[in-house]
Amino acid sequence: MSERFEPTTADQKWQAVWDAQQSFRADDTSAKPRSYVLEMFPYPSGRIHIGHVRNYTMGDVLARYKRMQGFEVLHPMGWDAFGMPAENAAMEKGVHPGGWTRDNIANMKAQLKRLGFALDWSREVATCEPEYYGQEQSLFLDLYAAGLVYRKESTVNWDPIDNTVLANEQVIDGRGWRSGALVEKRKLNQWFLKITDFADELLEGLGSLDSWPEKVRVMQENWIGKSQGLQFTFNGDAQVEVYSTRPDTLFGASFVAIAADHPIAQKLAADNAEVADFIALCKQGGTTAAELETAEKLGFDTGLRVAHPLDATWQLPVYIANFVLMDYGTGAVFGCPAHDQRDIDFARKYGLPVTRVVADGDNTAAVFEGNEAYTGAGTLVNSQFLNGMEVEAAKAAVIAKAEAEGWGEGKTVWRLRDWGVSRQRYWGTPIPFIHCEVCGVVPVPKKHLPVTLPEDVTFDVPGNPLDRHPTWKHVDCPQCGHAARRETDTLDTFVDSSWYFLRFASQPDDAPFDPAEIARWLPVGQYIGGIEHAILHLLYARFWTRALARIGKIDVKEPFASLFTQGMVTHETYSRIDPSNGQPIWFSPGEVERSGEGASLKADGGAVEIGRVIKMSKSKKNVVDPDEIVKKYGADAIRWFMLSDSPPERDLPWSEAGIEGCARFVQRLWRLFAQYDAAASGEDKAVDRKTHQTVHAIAADIEALSFNKAVARIYELTGVVEKAAPSASRSAAIRAVLLLIAPMMPHLAEEAWASIADGLIADAAWPAVDPALLVEDEVTVAIQVKGKLRDTLTVAKGTAKEELERLALASEKVQRALEGAQVKKVIVVPDRLVNLVA
Repeated sequence: MSERFEPTTADQKWQAVWDAQQSFRADDTSAKPRSYVLEMFPYPSGRIHIGHVRNYTMGDVLARYKRMQGFEVLHPMGWDAFGMPAENAAMEKGVHPGGWTRDNIANMKAQLKRLGFALDWSREVATCEPEYYGQEQSLFLDLYAAGLVYRKESTVNWDPIDNTVLANEQVIDGRGWRSGALVEKRKLNQWFLKITDFADELLEGLGSLDSWPEKVRVMQENWIGKSQGLQFTFNGDAQVEVYSTRPDTLFGASFVAIAADHPIAQKLAADNAEVADFIALCKQGGTTAAELETAEKLGFDTGLRVAHPLDATWQLPVYIANFVLMDYGTGAVFGCPAHDQRDIDFARKYGLPVTRVVADGDNTAAVFEGNEAYTGAGTLVNSQFLNGMEVEAAKAAVIAKAEAEGWGEGKTVWRLRDWGVSRQRYWGTPIPFIHCEVCGVVPVPKKHLPVTLPEDVTFDVPGNPLDRHPTWKHVDCPQCGHAARRETDTLDTFVDSSWYFLRFASQPDDAPFDPAEIARWLPVGQYIGGIEHAILHLLYARFWTRALARIGKIDVKEPFASLFTQGMVTHETYSRIDPSNGQPIWFSPGEVERSGEGASLKADGGAVEIGRVIKMSKSKKNVVDPDEIVKKYGADAIRWFMLSDSPPERDLPWSEAGIEGCARFVQRLWRLFAQYDAAASGEDKAVDRKTHQTVHAIAADIEALSFNKAVARIYELTGVVEKAAPSASRSAAIRAVLLLIAPMMPHLAEEAWASIADGLIADAAWPAVDPALLVEDEVTVAIQVKGKLRDTLTVAKGTAKEELERLALASEKVQRALEGAQVKKVIVVPDRLVNLVA
């Protein structure tokens, strides 16, 4: 072996060998037990970032370890390749979204290969390719045939400049995120998936996911949002049906509020310009629950009055309010300001009564002071027959009274809404339907799939290019033959990522997948990805899996047996204030020179401000290019850094000093491996025991994804082996260290393995463990004189008290401490302590 390990040479050499031998290609015909390891596939933005490296390194270690344990491992990679960024690039750079996307895929694939990940590239998919999205269209039609897809009119965010629907996340302060135009609410015909049909089983299924983080399960449970409440009608100048999860607070009601597009509001707007103007104002607001909570509460008093259901003489005003949505519940609510923050904000703004009906400790006064609602537990007050009841008992009492008297009924409702999948954009999966004036909406026959996107589109005009394409949308109806038009909406990209893990497992040309292969590979044994996907992606993937199971396509109901959400990689920020506008100018770590507590810009030597350590972000430029790190230190050093120090579920602060330390450890291991001597003889029982205990412990650490613990054990074992005298035990330990680091530092491991063994270490087995060596048969016993530690003894476990006493008294250190004094008493705690009292 050479004196130094050359990472650049080794990285390229072994990556080429793995490729040539297809080392990581999963074999569907293998009789081995199967293990499916999957990290959430990336969007092809153009560059792999450090967060990707951490995510994929974790999955790679587990996949390589599973291979060493004798599993047939599926560890694939692909690209979540549709979406708005490609269209934005088309508009800004004058390129085609397809070309931009495929160039990015090529760049990122090369980056991933440089990191030596054990990926099965034979199963690579890109969701923008017809062979993928054509099968997605086929599944969509299957769900349609089963009644799980439908079309209805729905309120959407409309950007009047870009002429497109915006997702809620693309509406910022009421304006389109790209155009800056005030967003309008419009009603459009949209395609929906009936995820609400699965609400109960999606909620119940969370109970079986005991290898998922509790916080993710709670987030999904809250998103699904099962609740019991009362549905009833206020009668008076109008009939207003409401649903409430807090019927116990009815005696605190001070107003009724309806949505801007509620039928009552629409009827009033037809004859009242003020109402129409207010409704137009409401349409400029957001549509998410978060936006409604934070937006200013606006209302319009309709002049209508309705009677309280428990007291006909009690009249409540009816408002149109911007915080009520027609898509939620009945499109109307009653407000109890004392116990709902949104309601109290509204009541204070419009001078409405605020009456306490739930006691806050000893505070039972009917007049509620302050501007912060009380939403905690308590007993009912100022509520007639409910007084003295706890909240849950009061809810039940009101529901029982409403049902007995016939003015309302108890009802279970869900926060979950059906999934609107229509997107008015080009770069997505075409929805496979045709609109015919004679036959209505007609599914595209499967023999005509895939419905492919036209290549000859332009982005010089805002809006969806499919709408204005001269030929693509014009087709004959497949049922009657009359002239018809294609559906020009494309599918939400979350659909693409809701079944890709099935396509990885099985890729026939004539079907989305082979159910028999799905049964053999699924569920995914370990899924790894960010907590930001806890709700939408993970919920939608669970829904698609259950929907396909319901219609008989597969037998699996939960796609991911175990889920791990890794922490982010963080870095401090560097900036200067631009004197012309007072805004910060951000600089990348490569542009900055750090010196002690300060930093300066390399370009001009001037000082820059060192900011907080935050998630790496392109906008703040606190990103580190993995390619530069690999070029300087090698792939193994960056992989080792990603596994070191921080528990994988926590954030990992990036450190140049840390990566340098990892590179030094690579060389330290190389020097240790060079000392391997197959001909060495002699036994070192302590080294043998430490080796076997470490192998056993690291296996458990990797299974638990506790990579930082495994790393710490390798450091510890390395130190022990370095200090040990030459022996067969020491060489066996060196060989074990080499196998232990193989999943983590595969290039170093292959290079060293080639000097001591045949074949690839990628194909080698995990070191065997002797159970007898896992048991400690020696102990260290403390020797005290008058309660102070004076010496220690290493003895066989279970040594008799008399022998421990004899050995303690024979110690020279103990005799010096006694200074000739007579020992009056000896206290022996077997295997732990001998205390001499003089």
